[in-house]
Amino acid sequence: MIYPFINRRNPLILASSSPRRKELLTQIGLPFHAVTSSVAEEDVNEDPVQISCSLAEKKASAVQPGFKKSWILGADTVVAIDSKILGKPEDENDAVRMLTLLSGRRHRVITGFCIIGPPGRAVHSEAVTTEVLIKELTSQEIKDYIRTGEPFGKAGSYAVQGIGAFMVKAISGSYTNVVGLPLCTVIQALVSVGALECFPFPD
Repeated sequence: MIYPFINRRNPLILASSSPRRKELLTQIGLPFHAVTSSVAEEDVNEDPVQISCSLAEKKASAVQPGFKKSWILGADTVVAIDSKILGKPEDENDAVRMLTLLSGRRHRVITGFCIIGPPGRAVHSEAVTTEVLIKELTSQEIKDYIRTGEPFGKAGSYAVQGIGAFMVKAISGSYTNVVGLPLCTVIQALVSVGALECFPFPD
């Protein structure tokens, strides 16, 4: 069976309340409707690729009952260094701990995403990894950055698209993946599963 393509009358359902993901989809002009998923992003000790994909599918599945005829996108981004997964900081001390750990080192940013089709089942699941190098940070830089309030609510305690850009020395891989959604890979996947007829949309 052929299902309707994503268009302005049939927008993609984004199972996320993330302002960064909404900004990215708006940036490329993809019609979407954001719905907050109630899935908790719990701390886990599993492989970061597996947990990001698992959480992405859970988020998409959680909103699917309300949008049975729509294409749904779930996503989850984690920051990993060595064998540790860095979530969102609980407080200032936690943010100091994370930024001190990242200082002068490379880490991975992994975004897992899942597409659920109108049949109500997952039709695509994938994770994209980007390597990020953080410059050596002084204790004063860490304190001053935390005072801006930006680290809170961000995995790894920094935002590459914000003030945190000052500390990012190099990126290997997708920049938008670090922001929260690997746009190139997501669009390719949406086309390959039949959610998009083409992209960009013709005039």
